Amino acid sequence: MPQLPLIEAAEVSANAEIKPTWRGWIHAGTFPVAIAAGIVLIALADGAAAKWACAIFMATSVLLFGNSALYHRFNWGPRTKAVLKRIDHANIMLLIAGTYTPIAVLALPPQKGTVLLVLVWTGALVGILFRVFWINAPRWLYVALYLLLGWAAVMYLVDLLEANVAMMVLVIIGGLLYTGGAVCYALKKPNPWPGRFGFHEIFHVCTVLAFLCHWTACLLIALDPVVPSLGAPA
Repeated sequence: MPQLPLIEAAEVSANAEIKPTWRGWIHAGTFPVAIAAGIVLIALADGAAAKWACAIFMATSVLLFGNSALYHRFNWGPRTKAVLKRIDHANIMLLIAGTYTPIAVLALPPQKGTVLLVLVWTGALVGILFRVFWINAPRWLYVALYLLLGWAAVMYLVDLLEANVAMMVLVIIGGLLYTGGAVCYALKKPNPWPGRFGFHEIFHVCTVLAFLCHWTACLLIALDPVVPSLGAPA
């Protein structure tokens, strides 16, 4: 049975890369941290809606770090690597939408929160389909899509600042870290120690730091939601 051209191209690309020794370890170490942090966030969240929103954030973060560690750490066969690469890139879209979920549910008025949720989850779905069916798209193109979706909250910047300044500052810092890492990934530079710790590892460090900023932001708004959460004590 003939292979699809996209699969063949992905397989050639998968075998062409020589991994730095640090590849995958950063996200492997973050995976259990994301699980523990997610459990803490859900436990402390005020009310049922807050807990569900935080659970979605936890699930998407655990998926991203877990699959990324699995994909980057081991030497897979061409077919398996092509599949894991698609999941890895799809998880970036999921994490963006998952991160916005507690913020949209708990920090914005219901109408605006719903608009933001529909926007980011629709964008994530479109982005996932894009990456699954065009895995070898130009790097600049899919990085631009990640950044466009990731900065969707600027449309409600004033509302979010009024909701919780510290939360929004952390969201912005995390966004800048994600952006810096994405630019490094897109340009493949700086690439300090190609055989050990290269541009991709810098990207992974930025994702971890950004995740921690956004986790803290979600904790702040989950502890003290602007919009009353269902099931929260009166």
